[in-house]
Amino acid sequence: MTFEFEHIRPLSLGGETVFENLCFACPSCNRYKGDRQSAIDLQSGETVALFHPQEQVWQEHFAWSENGTEMKGLTAFGRATIAALQMNRKALVRARAMWVKLGEHPPELD
Repeated sequence: MTFEFEHIRPLSLGGETVFENLCFACPSCNRYKGDRQSAIDLQSGETVALFHPQEQVWQEHFAWSENGTEMKGLTAFGRATIAALQMNRKALVRARAMWVKLGEHPPELD
């Protein structure tokens, strides 16, 4: 899978190209994010900040479905991020299913 650098706080909104503001993202997720920093949590109806991979812990906000193919949001941050970045779109779910069969997914997280 190809990844690219993502500016967590977009350059267009004053973000800088420094380690603390960068993360790896798949190109499609990066395009869905665009310059957004927040999204609506469909469960609560609240607008919340998107997950910040440099400041928040993945396991506190996300989990994998039982079969390992879909991301589940554990918090408003997680749910809003999954929806905004369309992280359970069909192509990703199909790819994850293949990775599960190959024993490559879900990743071991410590």
